[in-house]
Amino acid sequence: MCDLRNRMSKRTIVLCILISCVGYFAFGQISTRELNGGSLNSINTAVPFLSITPDSRAGALGDVGVATQPDINSQHWNVAKYAFTNSPSGISISYAPWLRRVIPDISLAYLTAYFKPSDEQVISGSLRYFSMGQLTLTDINGGMITQFIPYEMAIDAGYSRLLASNFSGGIVFRYIHSNLTNQIEVYGEESIPGRSVAADLGFYYHQSIGSNGIGYAAGAALTNLGTPMGYTSNSEKVPIPSNLRLGGRVDYRIDDDNQISGQLEFNKLLIPTRPVMEGDSVIRGYGAPESVVGGMFRSFFDAPGIHFEDGSYSSAFREEISEVTLGVGVEYWYREQFAVRAGYFHEASIKGNRKHFTFGVGMNLNVFLIDFAYLAPTNGQNSPLANTIRFTLGFDLGQL
Repeated sequence: MCDLRNRMSKRTIVLCILISCVGYFAFGQISTRELNGGSLNSINTAVPFLSITPDSRAGALGDVGVATQPDINSQHWNVAKYAFTNSPSGISISYAPWLRRVIPDISLAYLTAYFKPSDEQVISGSLRYFSMGQLTLTDINGGMITQFIPYEMAIDAGYSRLLASNFSGGIVFRYIHSNLTNQIEVYGEESIPGRSVAADLGFYYHQSIGSNGIGYAAGAALTNLGTPMGYTSNSEKVPIPSNLRLGGRVDYRIDDDNQISGQLEFNKLLIPTRPVMEGDSVIRGYGAPESVVGGMFRSFFDAPGIHFEDGSYSSAFREEISEVTLGVGVEYWYREQFAVRAGYFHEASIKGNRKHFTFGVGMNLNVFLIDFAYLAPTNGQNSPLANTIRFTLGFDLGQL
């Protein structure tokens, strides 16, 4: 399908890389690309768009959201937060141009809504659509084979409820559809859209601001727990980005008009780490798991260790710790109408090297909620994420 002798656009090359990644789970050799601190051994998954921050508020807070104050976009981060929303219903739409330094027309759109039929329970839903722009495929002679728009999407339905006065839980069911090839031949086989079903499970605890002006919250969410995905009938299935989020928040009311909060979040992909192979034998780490659930549990202790330039390896524990990403954010509200936000996201160099500061503002104008976020990478303007922006427009239907 992908012949680099053609004059291909960047988009075609990106698509070829995505399709080639489908076979990664066969466990090839650990990457020999050297980075500061060791060789690259990132964890690859199908449908990585599920891990992209869709809304502007979280995008301005260092990509954190599992324990932030409940809002309309809680579906993506922790569905359990909906049980503590003040409004009986709301709807929000977000838009983010994505990787614009590489391809100008990739984007992520996110629509979410919720409804409280009673004070104890909430029904929610969302639609996520990731467009890769128009793609033209050509043969070895430059003749056009076809034009199409690769896309991926996910449709969610969620339910959350109060389990105690300060504690809630929730569950989300998700259908995922990934059409990267338009059913053309890939490596001699007719391709098919990738499909998967998944679920999220979330819990949220909060203590309201007391007489001392301090409140706090904690959240935990297991997301994208689902079936692996393939793009041909005989291809090895690739796991979707199952993930564990743990986080907390502290609120401080300065006075009647001013409030500030700080949030901290840890994320860990529940995906097996590639081992080091010698021929068909595993010499460090573990081979392919027998089941999806087994792979999730194994993901906490299966790392082979970081490979250094001198040929030595670190402990497995050190590499496992490097697979945990960190997000921190600070949010300031004035009269609960105007917000200023900032955050930082950190990922180890050997696991992807995403490191960026985030900034944003928000306005709560009764019915309308408007948020904007901007991402500034710390590893140079050559980062494909440089100058990423997000926009979100929400409607508090309870104010109508």
